[in-house]
Amino acid sequence: MSRSITTQEISKHNTSDDLWIVVDNTVYDLTEFAPSHPGGAAIIQNYAGRDATTAYSTIHAPSLISTSLSPSKILGTLDLTNLDEEWLKPPPQVSKSTSPETKPPLSTLISTHDFVSSARLSLTPKTWAFYSSAATDCLTKSRNNSIYGEIGLRPRCLVNVKDVDTSTTMLGHQMRVPIFCAPASMAKLVHPAGELGIARGCKKVGIPQVVSTSASYPIKEIVESTREEGTYGGFENEEMPLFFQLYVDKERHKSEALLAHVESLGVKAIFVTVDAPIPGKREADERVAADESVVTPMSGVKAKNDSKGGALGRIMGRYIDASLSWDDLPWLRKSTNLPIVLKGVQNYMDAKLAMENGIQGIVLSNHGGRSLDTAPPPILVLLELQRNCPEVFDALDIFIDGGIMRGTDIFKCLCLGATSVGIGRGFLYALNYGEEGVEKFVDILKDELETTMKMMGVTDLSQVHPGMVNTRAVDHLVPVGEEHPYARWRPKARI
Repeated sequence: MSRSITTQEISKHNTSDDLWIVVDNTVYDLTEFAPSHPGGAAIIQNYAGRDATTAYSTIHAPSLISTSLSPSKILGTLDLTNLDEEWLKPPPQVSKSTSPETKPPLSTLISTHDFVSSARLSLTPKTWAFYSSAATDCLTKSRNNSIYGEIGLRPRCLVNVKDVDTSTTMLGHQMRVPIFCAPASMAKLVHPAGELGIARGCKKVGIPQVVSTSASYPIKEIVESTREEGTYGGFENEEMPLFFQLYVDKERHKSEALLAHVESLGVKAIFVTVDAPIPGKREADERVAADESVVTPMSGVKAKNDSKGGALGRIMGRYIDASLSWDDLPWLRKSTNLPIVLKGVQNYMDAKLAMENGIQGIVLSNHGGRSLDTAPPPILVLLELQRNCPEVFDALDIFIDGGIMRGTDIFKCLCLGATSVGIGRGFLYALNYGEEGVEKFVDILKDELETTMKMMGVTDLSQVHPGMVNTRAVDHLVPVGEEHPYARWRPKARI
């Protein structure tokens, strides 16, 4: 039977040599653990002899502390019948992930842009800087979105569009609308539910989720959250598909173990990120100091400020293997039996290589403009594939992400050959309202897509084709072939 411990006894153990804390009414002895805490000993020592639940739950998954410590360090449970006045005082101030007084009610939000505006108002400065930032001058991030306005639609009339169907499939799995939640790291910075809230929201509306290696919850807990009561989007006997995004670790054995683990949990495919061998320079994120207590459970990486700044993306991406190449695909296939999707293809040459190497799918993506500034908007890469290697559309599932804010954006991607579209930042901003925010975010886009389909004379997504869009305004931006017109010129040798 668990020992009941009073607040008076806990309060006595408040030094670095004798350090107890309480998390979720469980008492832990962290004397030996504190010096090796990935986020530093200071944050634990700040709560010595106190209740650290608020600070802990802001950053960590609930199960992390109980599964990381030896059972001998779990001392007992808090005696709730004898709480003294000192114990009941508010704990040391912890920054809130959101500010309810500045966040408009969810019922007032009517577009995806409203979620962005709300997040800008209510997220902490560091969280907003981390998620909204992009590489250097943010040109690619801006063009990802603006390019959709340059592509026109060609509506047909006098078609019976009383009923339309937005459902489709992704890697053989059903989805109610051709949207998937793209991988985005450390969602718990936005809302305590983190990736669990995203998963539950996605399950209700019937779309897949791609879980990041840098998620703030272990993948096992995210999978379990999708197995709770309730159907997946109302589909009969259909399990919500979860995919896993992999950053390959420099220590390959860690990636091998992680791949084996996620496969055993029932994950349906592996999305390997290939557009970020190193993190991009995101200046807005660098300018705001990182909370050094932040740790991601699957990668095991901690945040730490340095002379370059405090960018979470750069600091926490140091484990990524920059040597990953096409030659490593046999190793990857040997490490998993799941379908492999390459996330971050940015030209037709690499799309062809993916096809020739037997890859199951690719995501046309520039990492939301966060890796290399002035990289091409993904929809231009989609046009590049249509122009230079249309055969890949028969051989691969083609997905696309980056800058998608409207139902018309989704429709244009589908017309040009995309199977479905990924959205990353948008789901994080929607999570600002918990799983209900995720549901409403998808419902808004689904409603806009249905409206677009009816206006275009389309009742089923199988009917879309390139002739429904006018790309003349951007066709001159699409490369033809691998060579540049000036390819015959070469710089002189430097002495």
